[in-house]
Amino acid sequence: MPKNEKTTRNFALRLDSETMEAIEKWAADEFRSVNGQIQWILDQALKKSGRLKR
Repeated sequence: MPKNEKTTRNFALRLDSETMEAIEKWAADEFRSVNGQIQWILDQALKKSGRLKR
């Protein structure tokens, strides 16, 4: 596998109803899936904290 190729891993995520509804609305507002929105949120947080190099 090339070094720059990403692999994905699956895991269960438990969210309370209020959080899930907020993410669903945010995702719809930005034309993303809920999964895509959560990935984007995590990516932004990791970059901001300096824990993800890109």
